[in-house]
Amino acid sequence: MISFIIRRVLQSVLVLLVVGLVAFSMFRFVGDPIDNMLGQERTIEDIERLRTQLGLDQPFVVQYYKFLEGAVQGNFGVSYRQGRPVAEIIIERAPATLELAAVSGVLAILLGIALGVFTAIRRNGFAANFIMSASLIGVSLPTFLIGILLIYLFSVELGWLPSFGRGEVVDLGWWSTGFLTESGLKALILPSITLGLYQMTLIMRLVRSEMLEVLRQDYIRFARARGLKDRALYFRHALKNTMVPVITVIGLQLGAIIAFAIITETVFQWPGVGLLFINAIQFVDIPVMAAYLMLISVMFVAINLIVDLLYLAIDPRLRIGR
Repeated sequence: MISFIIRRVLQSVLVLLVVGLVAFSMFRFVGDPIDNMLGQERTIEDIERLRTQLGLDQPFVVQYYKFLEGAVQGNFGVSYRQGRPVAEIIIERAPATLELAAVSGVLAILLGIALGVFTAIRRNGFAANFIMSASLIGVSLPTFLIGILLIYLFSVELGWLPSFGRGEVVDLGWWSTGFLTESGLKALILPSITLGLYQMTLIMRLVRSEMLEVLRQDYIRFARARGLKDRALYFRHALKNTMVPVITVIGLQLGAIIAFAIITETVFQWPGVGLLFINAIQFVDIPVMAAYLMLISVMFVAINLIVDLLYLAIDPRLRIGR
């Protein structure tokens, strides 16, 4: 068990180094940040002075090493656009993204598993067939189009929910939350549905297919022949054995919720890290872009490590194999 964790951690560190190298290399071709930071009346001396101040005159290897050295210490440099530490800017924006991702993830997991089990158990019923047909919307439509349709229906036509922004928030030290205000809760509804709908339908369809496959197994028939109640049969035996592939998808989708919140935050002008990344691309703010991609990579790696450990906890066969 310990050797497995150590091996996975070493693999994760290697992945982060490669991601950081690729990201830092790509950003050298998106433009020159000096053009956006200095006005039209800049001189060659001004350009050279700012380039030296930002360390852009140093070799690429030196820049990358300094970036990694600072990232390990939580220091991602100074934003070219705002002139503030990148870590400070991300800490300000992180609560909005994390709250949106948390609500979307909870909705996707709970509703996805519940509806997947229901449609598997009642697979020939009208309600199950209707849910499966409606789930095609979440799988087929792109995220930005779902967001636009929700805004048009619930904000423009009905006027029930706000179309953009985070609403009123309450500052709890370094954390700002919208859970404690009515406008903050209303502002969360449409973005969280938009962000979690695809993940929910994907989890639901996977749970249904795996559940149907497990229910055909001989040990389920034997358990039913012994007179086991349906509740114990479905939830204690069948559902547990469907969770190994489902956990894999859930882990990947939780990372995708955070990584691909960019589109949802752009549609709803949600003041999170994703919108910060979009603005950083427009202004060639390399420290912000590199910090964002590194943080997303850390989240993906951490989630995959947790998924691997859950495998061992759920399936005893994997523990024996280890």
